[in-house]
Amino acid sequence: MHDHERAARQSLIDHCRAMNASGLSLNKSGNASLRWGDGLLITPTGRAYDRLLPEDIVYLELDGSCPPGQLIPSSEWRFHCDILHAFPDTTNAIVHVHSTHATALACLGEGIPAFHYMVAVAGGDHIPCADYATFGSSELSDNVLHALQGGLRACLMANHGLVTTGKTLADAYALAEEVENLARQYMLARTLGPTRNLPPEEMARVLEKFKHYGQQRKSEQT
Repeated sequence: MHDHERAARQSLIDHCRAMNASGLSLNKSGNASLRWGDGLLITPTGRAYDRLLPEDIVYLELDGSCPPGQLIPSSEWRFHCDILHAFPDTTNAIVHVHSTHATALACLGEGIPAFHYMVAVAGGDHIPCADYATFGSSELSDNVLHALQGGLRACLMANHGLVTTGKTLADAYALAEEVENLARQYMLARTLGPTRNLPPEEMARVLEKFKHYGQQRKSEQT
């Protein structure tokens, strides 16, 4: 195993350990993947993250085939493969968590509307909730892919949890943190009454501004 691959595998382990430490996903719940060569690296099923070694990370082909001599991949390998196959130009990493507030909303079959402009961080004017299907099934993968159409980078999963995507693993992880925080804020606001959601035209302005958010002008770069 070359150093670059070992570092990529360790990065998956580190991010999954951070899920546990931050409360995004407890114990063995949740999983993560990273595009690698013609396939992907993904966490194995049923293993505690604090005991994982780089060689425990599983390599899959994008069609889901698993070369022999490895641990069994995450039970959710199917939607990881399908998302990476469907969005080759925008997605290189996926994080799936059972975070408390996002999952609570998902158990109502609800997504997150434009109650706050930061909802646009997920790429649209709302964060949808994919329809329920049994974990690990092709139906669930189809439902998640449907929810992520139109440039969206995150969706809730009914009666299940949250999935986020990114160009890097750090991007996907940061988005999971952001969506969980938005879910918490939305639920808190809902306890006080109906939210005053922003109109589509305002969210369109925010999405346009987000295209350049945090970037320096070229004249300012050194």
